[in-house]
Amino acid sequence: MTDRLRPFGLVPILLLLLATTAVAQRNLTEIPPPDPEIERRSFNLPEGFEVNLFAADPAIAKPIQMNFDAAGRLWIASSEVYPHIKPGQKQTDKILVLEDVDGDGVSDKTNVFADGLLIPTGVLPGDGGAYVANSTELLFLKDTDGDGQADHERVVLSGFGTEDTHHILHTFRWSPAGYLTFNQSIYIHSHVETPHGVRRLNGGGIWWFRPQTMRLEVLARGLINPWGNAWTDKGTLFATDGAGGEGINFIVPGAYYRTAVGAKRILQGLNPGSPKYCGLEVVDGRHLPDDWQGDLITHDFRGNRVSRFKVVKDGSGYRSIQQPDVITTKHVAFRPIDVKMGPDGAIYVADWYNPIIQHGEVDFRDPRRDKVHGRIWRITAKGRPLVERPKLVDATVPELLDHLKAPESWTRRHARQVLKERGAEAVLPELERWFNRLDDASEPDPNVERHRLEALWVANAVGERNLAFLRSCLAARDPEVRASALRLVGQWTVENGGDREASLKLLALIGDRVDDADPRVRLEAVRAVAS
Repeated sequence: MTDRLRPFGLVPILLLLLATTAVAQRNLTEIPPPDPEIERRSFNLPEGFEVNLFAADPAIAKPIQMNFDAAGRLWIASSEVYPHIKPGQKQTDKILVLEDVDGDGVSDKTNVFADGLLIPTGVLPGDGGAYVANSTELLFLKDTDGDGQADHERVVLSGFGTEDTHHILHTFRWSPAGYLTFNQSIYIHSHVETPHGVRRLNGGGIWWFRPQTMRLEVLARGLINPWGNAWTDKGTLFATDGAGGEGINFIVPGAYYRTAVGAKRILQGLNPGSPKYCGLEVVDGRHLPDDWQGDLITHDFRGNRVSRFKVVKDGSGYRSIQQPDVITTKHVAFRPIDVKMGPDGAIYVADWYNPIIQHGEVDFRDPRRDKVHGRIWRITAKGRPLVERPKLVDATVPELLDHLKAPESWTRRHARQVLKERGAEAVLPELERWFNRLDDASEPDPNVERHRLEALWVANAVGERNLAFLRSCLAARDPEVRASALRLVGQWTVENGGDREASLKLLALIGDRVDDADPRVRLEAVRAVAS
């Protein structure tokens, strides 16, 4: 991996851009009418693409984060209180669930799953309910009587900092191996008590958490305001930074990034000098063109545009190459902040919709701050068939396992989550049979090594370290599969705690991967040993 130094000349340029943005915010007088159709008509998209309104106010307002569940419903963390609750003001923030019942690409139904929250900055369905970031706390909310509203609340973890409301816990995602991951930003100081001891993160970084064992650990330290991370189909993690200027960041376990406290050396981003980016998704699937497969979508929320990048291997890391934008507009209230692939193969964009952004540019209580609007946009490719929405919730375990071969990462991701919720007893015997049949096909499957990696991830998610699956992935021809397997070994050694003997047995499985022909594999092997 190349160790890049930031050119000194970029610092004054970035400071000038910040000052220009601040002045523009303070001097803004022309507030556009909040008609979604006016906004939609202002969008410029690449040839062959179109956009429609999936959902908007008054059904939803101020979407901060969104995630789909396995049924294809879109969960949204919504905050009208942000950025600051006034003295005596009631907590009215919500978790909303949107559903496109008839599959026409427009939400037909909005349900309030939870109300009375205080600036919820993350929501992630799973484990029979939803995990929610609610100021200092990580909550688990569940509907136990089937009426669509949460009636059970559990504080899973507390002690996360709240020094700045746009830096508190955010960016909830499930990792491929079944860990709950989330980020915090530079002004936050967290001291979290867990059954495994107090875990601390001063400043920005990325956490990982296994709910079954309550183990919480820091995955990476640094970044200024990392509102965005996403995994590739073979488990490589990238992140964006809503207050940094380095574009796409390649995330290595244990690495230190810009602003990390006490860092002697930091890992630079892949696009130094970039604008600030928010949200991140890897796009793929049969609906999108071939040249979009594996691209990264993120948002220049200050510049009112949705951006696209390609990443290609470069030594032990990657290069990131910017592509033509997905959406550009002069509409000053268009504030794209989150992006997710949908079950139909379309790209969904959460629009915070606000002419005023952030904290520092204008007063918290500036009357121009929009408190009631918000949109979800849906981007599709013209003339290309959509993906048939997979039926996962009621599928059998063998059917779910076959969904792990789907071309769409969305389907594989949610099949893994449903399998995790079915539990080890129901899943492991079928998973073993499925894995053993992967080589029985009449014709070789070009994706068989990725399928084996999927099996390794599912086993880990239900609580089993399957060493046969691991050995198979470590011996894969594809270096990305070998690297991902090594990354999981590193997490296992961390989960071993102080059990040195167990960790040494695990590390013995790595064999000669520290001398692997591929530099990325060598990097992950060294990191696994260092864990």
